[in-house]
Amino acid sequence: MKLFIATLLCSTLSYASLDTINSFKADFTQSVTDDKNATLQYSGNLSAQKPQNAVWHYLLPIQKDVYIDRFRVSIVEPEIEQVIIRRIQTKFDFFHMIKNAKKIDANRYEAYYEESKFIIDMQNKLIKKISYQDTFENTVIIVFTNQEQNVKMNEDIFTAVYPLDYDVIRD
Repeated sequence: MKLFIATLLCSTLSYASLDTINSFKADFTQSVTDDKNATLQYSGNLSAQKPQNAVWHYLLPIQKDVYIDRFRVSIVEPEIEQVIIRRIQTKFDFFHMIKNAKKIDANRYEAYYEESKFIIDMQNKLIKKISYQDTFENTVIIVFTNQEQNVKMNEDIFTAVYPLDYDVIRD
């Protein structure tokens, strides 16, 4: 669940006028800290496009690709030659949520989804950082670099690609 929320959250943000973005590309570093102060760090890059298309390429500490569209999340894990395909069960509309984000100071916005609060930090009119507490009470911080917005993208990049001999698990 935390991967799903983080994926939807990060895949669509990038501009101070949050409702004007149509696409977003960036490198990211994601830190997940639990209640015992243990932190896991991930890094990679992402591409996202309205309405809810996204692809996250996790590069470290392991390689993993996460593809998201309105109906499903596909997780391709080359190290174990496996693909997990899950139907999206929530009506989470992140574009609607960020459109309604409230400015709390010059470079910070606050947005809510269900009972979670998301803090969006801006720098030079681009999203620099997103932080929130996930459903397991982990603190999640995602920092973006090399951001690009409203760039033209080939729709094919949002389709999961994997070898036919991978194990496929459908949820």
